[in-house]
Amino acid sequence: MALSTSADLCPKVKNILLLDSEGKRVAVKYYSDDWPTNSAKLAFEKAVFAKTMKSNARTEAEITMFDCHVVVYKFVQDLHFYVTGGDDENELILAAVLQGFFDAVALLLRSNVDKREALENLDLIFLCLDEIVERGMVLETDASVIAGKVAINSMDPTAPLSEQTISQALATAREHLTRTLFQ
Repeated sequence: MALSTSADLCPKVKNILLLDSEGKRVAVKYYSDDWPTNSAKLAFEKAVFAKTMKSNARTEAEITMFDCHVVVYKFVQDLHFYVTGGDDENELILAAVLQGFFDAVALLLRSNVDKREALENLDLIFLCLDEIVERGMVLETDASVIAGKVAINSMDPTAPLSEQTISQALATAREHLTRTLFQ
C-alpha cells in the first residue's frame, strides 16, 4: 500500500482559461503538462470553446467532460471563464474555483466585466490567478480575500491617499508606520 502525500490529496486544477467571445485568449494559465506545447494548448482552447459556445452558461456555471477532463465554465458578456481539472476531480471544488475567480474579477473591475476592461486590467487578472492556484493546488476561493490580496499587491505606494481604496490606504499607512518604527 502506497502512502499518499498531502499534495496528492489536494484538489488540482489543470488550467484556468479566460477567452473572449471568439475563443481567443484573454488570460490563460496552465498548471499541468497535459498540453506540452503552445500549439496543443491553443488546440485545447479552441476545441473546448467550440464545444461550449452554444450552451447558455450565463446565469450559473455549467460542467462538462471533455477529452478526459472535467471543465467547469461560465459566460459573462463577451468573456468565457473556464476551469479544467482531471477526470477524477471534484466538480464542486472546480466550480468554487471558477466562482471565486469570476467574483474576484468582478470586484476588481467594479462589476464591469467585459473584454475591454479585462484587457485594460490584465495585471489584476493574472494576480487573481496567482492568488487562487499555485502549481495546480487550490489556495483560495473566497473572492473578497482574493480581490483584497490583489488590491494590496497591485497598489502604487506613491499614489496619493485620495486615489487609493480604503484597504490600499490602510496598507500604505501600515507600511509607513512599520518603516518609521524600524528606523
